[in-house]
Amino acid sequence: MEKFKSGFVTVVGKTNVGKSSIINRLVGEKVSAVANKPQTTRTRIRGIINRENSQIVIMDTPGLHKAKSKLGNTMLENAIKSIPDVDVVLYVVDATEKSMDEKILQKIKESNKKTILIINKIDLVDGKKVADLINAYKEQYNFTAIIPVSVKKDKNIEDILQEIESNLKEGPAYYDTEEYTDQTLRQIAEETIREKALKFLQDEVPHGIYVEVTKMKTRKTKEMEKIYDVEATIFCLRESHKGIIIGKNGNMLKKIGTYAREDLEKTLYTKVNLKLWVKVKEDWINDMSIVKKFKAEE
Repeated sequence: MEKFKSGFVTVVGKTNVGKSSIINRLVGEKVSAVANKPQTTRTRIRGIINRENSQIVIMDTPGLHKAKSKLGNTMLENAIKSIPDVDVVLYVVDATEKSMDEKILQKIKESNKKTILIINKIDLVDGKKVADLINAYKEQYNFTAIIPVSVKKDKNIEDILQEIESNLKEGPAYYDTEEYTDQTLRQIAEETIREKALKFLQDEVPHGIYVEVTKMKTRKTKEMEKIYDVEATIFCLRESHKGIIIGKNGNMLKKIGTYAREDLEKTLYTKVNLKLWVKVKEDWINDMSIVKKFKAEE
């Protein structure tokens, strides 16, 4: 009988290379916010992948970028600190990018960890470009494996899991095999609402917002059906942003709420009554009493 393996994996890379999408596909559930905007992920989020002979605990990290605020510094710290603590590193790069990120490569070299290079978005380039990238990265580091993938086309995703599994050691399951994330329901709700805001808002607004769930309780309807009452506040940096988030006649906030509620109902397998508010909290991205909630636990 094959021995059971387990271990921790971190996913690193620049912003907007598809890290969260890859994790959600590997886990089979949405555990990390996905939007076509940089810096979507703010903290280290764990997904749990339960396979027949292994349990893989995979961590999404904020995209590595130049920090411009206390929030930015915390996000950067979360990503870099995750590397020494894991068994395997997944380094995700975008096949369409023109140049390598020397800083990330340096961090990987310093860690000397087993690192699997994932070249994402291969559906957007030709085979020669992919082959050239593979050769170029081989010269930089002795990667454990190099796997070209397309999350959009669902290509080679299973190869990633098999490669991770082959590089784990024998060990116990760290989490119940029914679990797929260590986030609380409140955190999942906050991430879901923020993801929808990121998806629909203008470029200057999204990264100046954070979401705080103030109420999350279950009750029974008159028909004795279970329903979650969720109340949350979207905080933003400026009064002008508040107007954009609410939208004309409240249409934008309603749109964010509708899509977030639909996602939460799929996640919680029950009806959700979602109420949203918008408040201004100037310069919160430099307020450590708020920023510390995004700091990854040691």
